[in-house]
Amino acid sequence: MADLVPSLTLRSHGASVARFHVYDWVILVGLIVTDGLLNLIEPFHRFVGRDMMTDLRYPMKSNTVPFWAVPIIGIVGPMIIITGIYFKKRNVYDFHHAILGILYSVLITAVITDAIKDAVGRPRPDFFWRCFPDGNDIYDNVTLGVICHGEKSVIKEGHKSFPSGHTSWSFAGLGFCSWYLAGKLTAFDRKGHVGKLCIVFAPLLLAAMVAVSRVDDYWHHWQDVFTGGFLGLTVATFCYLQFFPLPSDDSAFWPHAYNSELSNFRSSNRNLQTGTNRLSRNRLSVNSVEMENASYPSPQIASPQNFTDTNPILDNMEAGRRQIL
Repeated sequence: MADLVPSLTLRSHGASVARFHVYDWVILVGLIVTDGLLNLIEPFHRFVGRDMMTDLRYPMKSNTVPFWAVPIIGIVGPMIIITGIYFKKRNVYDFHHAILGILYSVLITAVITDAIKDAVGRPRPDFFWRCFPDGNDIYDNVTLGVICHGEKSVIKEGHKSFPSGHTSWSFAGLGFCSWYLAGKLTAFDRKGHVGKLCIVFAPLLLAAMVAVSRVDDYWHHWQDVFTGGFLGLTVATFCYLQFFPLPSDDSAFWPHAYNSELSNFRSSNRNLQTGTNRLSRNRLSVNSVEMENASYPSPQIASPQNFTDTNPILDNMEAGRRQIL
């Protein structure tokens, strides 16, 4: 008999799944607060000397990809894909774990990135113009270190080059999305459909374009974006595998929690079916025994007296015959 898998929608199971992961959501809020605090901290002001300015005199440019666009690219976009798959498949475990996974991927990456930014304090390629907006460079007579007279907030931002936050955020969100699509498309099912990889690599290409824009805008050195991309993709991989199997697994389509729930359901279903069959066999056995042991009325064997005719007319005739004799 085929397994009848129960419907697992947001309405039927959403609240129970969220309650089970309530501590994960609380920690997620803690990560948001932590990242906010890291952005308020003054970063380490690494020594910048006169002879270092050769690599830090690139012009100041606006962002090709604004800061506000990064969450849209790295979080909102993948969430739209995840939501579309939910409305098609109606699996609350997949929806919840994918949303939670991508948020953890981005926020863990953000905390690590901003912590390193504050600790390293590497100057950006356009640091000269942040430090000396009028082009009049001033240095300490002894150390030959810069004596900045630019806007404090601009100088503060100028010490946050390593690693690239735009890049790490993009690879964290879009990297998770690539893993998610690989699982949904069963891209590594060993059937050789290479076309699936084009869809899988598309989010990574978008993340790479964001990374390239950071170098083109002279906001980051190439080492910054390389490290940011590696960091984001590494965290995305860990977060995805925390909730989902490898895309090469036979059960790669659904998260671990749903596969476990499905296994338990099928096991219970088999146990119930086994119990029903066993009860039916027991009933048949009892009925057979009762039929064998049942007592039927024995056939009556005619005795000689049973053959005596008790008809009164015949009796009278027999009595008259005796009298004549």
